[in-house]
Amino acid sequence: MLESNDWLRELPPATRLILQGAPDAFTAAARAWSPGFSATACRATGSGGRNSLWLGPDEYLLMAPANADYSDLQAALHDVPHSLVDVSHRQVGLEVSGAHCAERLSGGCPLDLDLSRFPIGMCTRTVLAKADVVLWRTRSDAFHLEVWRSFVDYTTQLLLEIARC
Repeated sequence: MLESNDWLRELPPATRLILQGAPDAFTAAARAWSPGFSATACRATGSGGRNSLWLGPDEYLLMAPANADYSDLQAALHDVPHSLVDVSHRQVGLEVSGAHCAERLSGGCPLDLDLSRFPIGMCTRTVLAKADVVLWRTRSDAFHLEVWRSFVDYTTQLLLEIARC
């Protein structure tokens, strides 16, 4: 449980899926998964509470409200080679926000998080000190982090310590 503060919070539970495949898998999936899939590297798209985060040329992290039904996506992919894995149990979403969000994250992240280099909508896998995370800039003053459940305490304590400095 996070201590009370105005810049770091745990996000509500969500459905999280990893979709891997060739381009024809994403074409088929786009018929059932609004908002579709970004063709631009390291970019997220979102619509109607669903999000697609480009993690690699053949991989996306798909997110939707908790317990979302994705049977339409499974049906659309039925005849197309792909991998669709529900990782909802594995990860926790955190939001780091406020005027100093990029500086706080930079205390443990090797990326240049300046808005001009890491714009709104950009997402990538990276590290926060020793924890693997997916980092997604959702607003000029906010980032969404996807953290493996076993690293949530480590990640939050690290960010709180950075903020104290």
